Amino acid sequence: MFENLSLLVLQQYWWFLIAVLGALFVFMTFVQGGQTLLYTLAESDKERNVLVNSLGRKWELTFTSLVMFGGALFAAFPLFYAVSFGGAYYVWMAILFSFIIQAVSYEYRKKPDNLFGERSYEILLFINGSVGVFLIGAAVATLFTGGNFIVNTMNLSRWTMPSYGLEALLDPFNVAFGLMLFFLARIQGSMYFLNNVAEESIAERARKSVRTNALFFLPLFIGVAVAILLMSGYGYDPQSKSVEIVAFKFLKNFMAMPVVAIMLLAGTLLVLFSLYSTLFKESNRGIWSSGLGTVLVVMSLFLILGLNNTVYYPSLSDLQSSLSIENSSGSHYTLTAMSYVSLFVPAVLAYIIVVWRAMDREPITIDEVEADSHHY
Repeated sequence: MFENLSLLVLQQYWWFLIAVLGALFVFMTFVQGGQTLLYTLAESDKERNVLVNSLGRKWELTFTSLVMFGGALFAAFPLFYAVSFGGAYYVWMAILFSFIIQAVSYEYRKKPDNLFGERSYEILLFINGSVGVFLIGAAVATLFTGGNFIVNTMNLSRWTMPSYGLEALLDPFNVAFGLMLFFLARIQGSMYFLNNVAEESIAERARKSVRTNALFFLPLFIGVAVAILLMSGYGYDPQSKSVEIVAFKFLKNFMAMPVVAIMLLAGTLLVLFSLYSTLFKESNRGIWSSGLGTVLVVMSLFLILGLNNTVYYPSLSDLQSSLSIENSSGSHYTLTAMSYVSLFVPAVLAYIIVVWRAMDREPITIDEVEADSHHY
């Protein structure tokens, strides 16, 4: 089946899958957002325990979605892995470290004879939820703004800046993108608690948290969206593969792919609806419309980055070293074999949905957590 498809179709298929997985991961960062709210929404250890345990039931799903997204991206487009991970080394290592301390924190926060105390692990959870999410946002933003690398004819790459990726934090767009993702995660974390925790005092503070973080998120979202529509992008000639700067490239991509533009519009409206229903209708189900809206918006951004003869990772050091889905993917054989494996992705997603529903039949309470001697 897949072996009869052209290499370009396989490359587009895998970029679409990466857009789906990346979008699901961004939705799941409500776990990270919730981790930054442990001392905002809880006023006692018992309340903090119920928040940690509410998130503790989902953190592994976030980790799974991150591994699936990163694994698919690096396997389908190995030259991107070689260029970005080897070049922007400090940024990627900081992201990985922030997720390692998350796993350690959930496992050891309540261990007997805890040497460092619960608060130490709660600080690590805050670092994962704040620094980790911000850096992921800044790293994704470089797909729009570019990196300082050179790729030679043998596909060997080198980074041209001694800061190895940290220079991306000097770009206002990258910083705004990272902050936008941070406040979005906090909004969704608050909405998740509203839906998952049956404690009125926490629900009241969570609703206030949605309002506060929305005041920061909305201006950042509007600014980033306008910047993307107005900025120049990088395109390539499908025949010669020569890369050139194209004015309003992403706006032109939306116009060339109206379905993707509709996804962006529908996703934005769903996120706004979730804020309205949570703040003005006192709904506890805003996480679902917000989640679906987030998935649609993120998918649309990935699709305008990789399709329609667009460079998805521009080189600021050498324009012709820029990466597209055509010059950075695995071989036809590799993508074909991976495509058969991808048929199991719906099964993995179905498993996540079944596990999620089983864990969330009833909202979690303080009494339930205190009665469980093995809680996080």
